[in-house]
Amino acid sequence: MDLFDYMANENKKSEAPLAERMRPKTLDEIVGQDDILGHNKMLYRAIRADKLSSVIFYGPPGTGKTTIARVIANTTSSEFMQINATSSGKKDMEEVVARAKDTLGMYGRRTILFIDEIHRFNKGQQDYLLPFVEDGTVILIGATTENPYFEVNSALLSRSIIFELHPLTPENIKAVLSRALSDQTRGLGRLNIEADPDAIDFLADMANGDARRALNALELAAVTTDPDRDGLIHITMDVAQECIQKRVIGYDKNGDGHYDTISAFIKSMRGSDPDAAVYYLAKMLTAGEDVKFIARRIMICASEDVGNADPMAMVVASSAALEVERVGMPESQLILSQAAIYVACAPKSNSCTNAIYAAMDNVKSTITDQEPAYLRDSHYSGAAKLGHGIGYKYPHDFPGHYVKQQYLPDSVQGMHFYQPSDQGEEVEISKRLTSLDR
Repeated sequence: MDLFDYMANENKKSEAPLAERMRPKTLDEIVGQDDILGHNKMLYRAIRADKLSSVIFYGPPGTGKTTIARVIANTTSSEFMQINATSSGKKDMEEVVARAKDTLGMYGRRTILFIDEIHRFNKGQQDYLLPFVEDGTVILIGATTENPYFEVNSALLSRSIIFELHPLTPENIKAVLSRALSDQTRGLGRLNIEADPDAIDFLADMANGDARRALNALELAAVTTDPDRDGLIHITMDVAQECIQKRVIGYDKNGDGHYDTISAFIKSMRGSDPDAAVYYLAKMLTAGEDVKFIARRIMICASEDVGNADPMAMVVASSAALEVERVGMPESQLILSQAAIYVACAPKSNSCTNAIYAAMDNVKSTITDQEPAYLRDSHYSGAAKLGHGIGYKYPHDFPGHYVKQQYLPDSVQGMHFYQPSDQGEEVEISKRLTSLDR
């Protein structure tokens, strides 16, 4: 590299966004993720000792997946190569593997291959890597925002250690912002900046665990705020609010955010916690989730988890599903809130759920007898000759509109698939069934 190339490279670095300039270069500069990068943790020790095996980093944006990979690149004596699955293909991997073989054969050096967004590779592309990971030609570092158990081949998973990265805490992000304000080489330390504590607290909170977003907002505040007569750039709460106007919702309608949030929503209704239910509902609505999808899940919960303990739950849920189709947003949020809160507050019973599962298991696992002859269809000529319908007792002809007779086939006669719970309306249902002496 000559002087001109060096100066061009330095200028490029100085013009990079603050978030890029402040990216940690060593393990000790990384903030957060102490559960995997604490000094006594396996990953920390493996990076320090340059004894890393294949790993996959999984977590939402801004949690440090690429940062850790770059720290490894700065630490290791191995050859380090990087590709992005969104813009690379099999040909790129073939070139990496060929170079890795040469490096290992000629110099005895291993090659670490960092694949960002590894979930973007299809099954065939992932399969191509497998033998080279297995024989040690390359050590794989994969980074993904999607659950690797859904998006990465099981064969690659079995040969890798998965580390889940969590969103940074507000305290973590405040530490990152403080470093950026004081760092005179890579940060904003050469500027005369005074940031109010409440403004920093606000940026850290609104970033929702994403350090990159907080740094971008801080940089925007610094470069768009005019200095006062003393040359001081004063970042106030008003300035901070202008630079990060909407909280990022950790929710991907096609990924983990979708499944994790709807799971928490359903379990909160099942667990009779209306506050949690409406919180997760708000999170989904804010992220733009399909209101018809939410309504369908409320209907399912009303049947699966409430059932006959409160039959009105199904009525409320199904009415809500119809209404959101007719009304649309934003008013649908009121309808869904009412339905979710009703289902959450209703008495719970899964007796109807257990009943159909038990009956289905019985039908699948046993030889089913025919229906008793007197229960079979008799509305056609010749039915009587077959004995169909003969002897059937019409319940409405008897006192209390009930008469005891066998309805189940002989092989399952006496079995009770439906066992009412001691909750809500099922208490009365249980009393009635007991009184009928089935």
